[in-house]
Amino acid sequence: MTAIPITIRVQAEPFDSEAEVASLTAGRTDVGAVVTFQGLCRSEGGSLAALELEHYPGMAEAEIRRVAEAAAARWPVLGLAAIHRHGKIAPGAPIVLVVATSSHRQAAFEAAAFLMDFLKTRAPFWKKEHHADGREGGWVDARETDDAAAARWGGNDA
Repeated sequence: MTAIPITIRVQAEPFDSEAEVASLTAGRTDVGAVVTFQGLCRSEGGSLAALELEHYPGMAEAEIRRVAEAAAARWPVLGLAAIHRHGKIAPGAPIVLVVATSSHRQAAFEAAAFLMDFLKTRAPFWKKEHHADGREGGWVDARETDDAAAARWGGNDA
């Protein structure tokens, strides 16, 4: 089996989603589906000035890669990318990008959802809120809904 291209990056600067898709599809005639998910920073009804994301360098990338490799083993994908930003991010700005390519749409949809669900629950990122009124908020707790989304894939198989 030929290894598929897997791109994993954690970076402060914004990413170019079109360039990431192009890197996974350039010269490929076997790709019939590209699924992307781009997560943006919410304003939380205008109360949030920024979301600050911290990560554990090296460990975050390794965990995301592990989850991407689990997705590649589970579905017939042709390429995967997961890019996550860190630092202070303003409302409306992109935080995360997941791209999955496959010959057929279902595998691409499922691999992208799987990767995003486990990225939310397994990758070591911490989020701190900075409020629009100048107050520094606390660290954001994990959400039960994220755990429930990951659980639909069947236990600990990521």
